[in-house]
Amino acid sequence: MLPEAPRTCDLVTVPARQGLEAVDILRLRAGVGPVLHDDACDTLGFLVPPGTADGWDLPGSACTQTYEREAPDGGARNTGGAPAEPPVTGTDWLVSPDGACGAATDPVVLREALGEAARTIEAVDRCR
Repeated sequence: MLPEAPRTCDLVTVPARQGLEAVDILRLRAGVGPVLHDDACDTLGFLVPPGTADGWDLPGSACTQTYEREAPDGGARNTGGAPAEPPVTGTDWLVSPDGACGAATDPVVLREALGEAARTIEAVDRCR
């Protein structure tokens, strides 16, 4: 059985460079939930549990409530066999629901990974 796309979620949005670093960190450690990228590839969005936006305050990121709608066919796939439609217009999946470890990324673990990613980027930039 394929995992379902979350029916309600919040979305943590970060610059693409930091987000890609965080995805790598999460894949190596705790696992990553579904992740979106915008069409311009400027930002990544991590699906997190509903209610996360109420207390999210990490500088350089934003967290917003995303949607409350059914995923196609009530699950991660539609009748054409393609991954569920992304919950935000103008985005596509970087990590689709069927390739993710769970329906959402744990916000505490995500915050740690984003912090580590920011420190890594800062260190690399200082070495240039």
